[in-house]
Amino acid sequence: AMIILLLASPAYAQDAESVGTSELGQEVTCGSVVTGTVTLRKNLNCNDDGLIIGDDSTTLNLNGFSIQGPGKDSSNAGISVTKDNAKILGPGVISGFEAGILLTGGSDNSINSVILQNNQIGAFFTGSETSSVEENIMRNNDVGIAGHSVNNLDITSNIMNVNALAGITFVNAHGSTITRNSIQESQNGVFFDSQSSGNIATLNNLRDNTIDLNNSDGLVPSSNANTFSENTCVKSDPDGLCDAQ
Repeated sequence: AMIILLLASPAYAQDAESVGTSELGQEVTCGSVVTGTVTLRKNLNCNDDGLIIGDDSTTLNLNGFSIQGPGKDSSNAGISVTKDNAKILGPGVISGFEAGILLTGGSDNSINSVILQNNQIGAFFTGSETSSVEENIMRNNDVGIAGHSVNNLDITSNIMNVNALAGITFVNAHGSTITRNSIQESQNGVFFDSQSSGNIATLNNLRDNTIDLNNSDGLVPSSNANTFSENTCVKSDPDGLCDAQ
């Protein structure tokens, strides 16, 4: 069963030491609502939520540092986004949360060059539009990337290793593209449910997954208008979605 997150209101850390800077001069600690351009200056070790993006067009530079949470079985998010045009930039690591990055609603958000590890879900998009996930590493999560009720999500050139349930899972997702990703050692490399339509998976390299490409447990792709092309893999459901081994 897919994980639906109901996160409580952000809790604010007691530690008042600033660990970042912004153009607005705001203090940045666990639980901070950040806006503008924010650059981390040290690691964050959070007992609750990490950071909350508080306005459109916010850029968060992890700057080589990490945001560590209380554990993947918590109900917390490393970074929460409900705004538009937010940019989350690595290098940096987000680990130990229910969702490493939780994007609820919003459009034109992007995640680049981040390591998401040891979370229930690395990056969880729900109700999002026209967002992108490019050149990240997702490893040792239950799910690398999840998209629920999303449109035009672009997932390109990511490395996904040992995400137990799935590298990428889509539920009611439309018009999205999954391109040039490397996905290994998951139960499902890429999974589309029956309500996900008009999505494209192309030029991906899928290895050592129980099922590399899964269109709703064997649904013929023409039934929900998903397209699979030039994917290097071995096992698909239904058969025939892999073009090379």
